[in-house]
Order: sequence, then C-alpha cells, then structure tokens
Amino acid sequence: MSSNTPRRPVRDLRFFLTVPHDCSYLPDREATTLFLDPQEAPLPGVYDSLSLLGFRRSGRHLYRPHCEGCNACRSVRIPVERFEPNRTQRRVLRRNSDIQTRVVNASFNSRHYALYANYICHRHADGDMYPPSHEQYRTFLTLNESYAFLLEFTLGDELVAVAAFDQLEHGISAIYTFFATDQAFEKRSLGTLAILKLIEIARTQALPHLYLGYWIEECRKMNYKKHFSPVEVLSGRHWQPLIT
Repeated sequence: MSSNTPRRPVRDLRFFLTVPHDCSYLPDREATTLFLDPQEAPLPGVYDSLSLLGFRRSGRHLYRPHCEGCNACRSVRIPVERFEPNRTQRRVLRRNSDIQTRVVNASFNSRHYALYANYICHRHADGDMYPPSHEQYRTFLTLNESYAFLLEFTLGDELVAVAAFDQLEHGISAIYTFFATDQAFEKRSLGTLAILKLIEIARTQALPHLYLGYWIEECRKMNYKKHFSPVEVLSGRHWQPLIT
C-alpha cells in the first residue's frame, strides 16, 4: 500500500456507537462498539490511520471496542523483525513442510466457504457466528479492495486452511483464520502455522508489524497470542511491550 495514499484527518470522520450488547468474550458483561460511519468506505489511508488507534475490519466496517468502565480488549501486534519462533513454533513449521500456500484476492470461493462452514459448526457452534451462511461469509470475509487478501493452505489437492488478511502501509492485519477440524490435522496446529506464515509475508513485504487484533487476559481462547514473542500492546496512542 503506497505511503502516498491520500488521508482524511481522523477528526473529520464520523463514528457511531452501538447499543450495549452481550460481550462475546467475557461472561456477564456488556459491550459497546465504536464504528466508523458505514457511509465512509474503508479506504486505505483512513484504514491505515485508524488501525494505529486499535481499529479492526469486519467486512466493510472498521470498529473497535468502546466499553464504559472496561479496557479488557487490548490491541496487540508482533514486531516481525524481532520475532524468533520458539521451539514449539519451529516444530509446527517442520511438521507442515508439506503444506503449500498461495495468496489470492478476497473474493468468494465455494471451497473456502465449505471449509469455513465446517470450522464454524465444529469449533464455534456456541458462538454468534453460528449457524454459518453464504451471506454471513460474504459480508465478513470477502471484500473487493486492493489491500484485502486470503492466504490458502493446501495439502496436495486438499484445502486445509484459509487466513484472511489485509496489507496495510505499516503491517499485515490478520482478520480471521479457519481450518480443517478433522482429527488427522489436530497435531499440525494450523492456526499457529497461519500466524507464522503471515509473519513471513510481512517480512517479505518489508512491513514492520503483524496485527493480531484484540487480546483479553481473562479470555483463555486468546492465550495463544502472547506466545508470539515479542508482542506489543496499544496503550492510549502508544504501543509498548506486553508484560503478562
């Protein structure tokens, strides 16, 4: 993404707050989300600026948590040049040396959707993304923008994982990853592999960071993020090392 992309000052943008709703991550808590005005297209310059302030993308929407009295959701990123895989992560890379990867545009693909639907049904049947549908998938993970991509993982002719990501001016933003849930793939740790491959893409593109979205210390499902050391966390408007 070019550094010459025109930017609109953040102060000139319009934002909306959702009504309070059940928190997706912490029980017995309500959440409120701050959205960029849906009439504002997520153009590269705007997106780059807002991502540095902790905004994420879902479909055509840019958002971040804005919960009164709660700061549990913290934006985290990996400074890729300082990242060194640990012993477990090196083992994941070796174990998956037979898997091929390919970057494609973030357009609808029936093979991708079938894998996504299986993943949601087996891993997140208790979540707000269940049941999956074509419309839900299209709205969430397809986008006709120059920065939006999908990373395919194949084993022979079999599609085993897909990682949606955005290429920003200052890094790669990991949007969502889904993968095969068959017992035969459990030891491959495909979610970990996806992050390692996105780090490789960031390095190849000379991009300094991989953004991993939000980390909540109390949420066990997010523990994996702190294992990609070093990790930086957004505090106010500044990024600093995550200390747990």
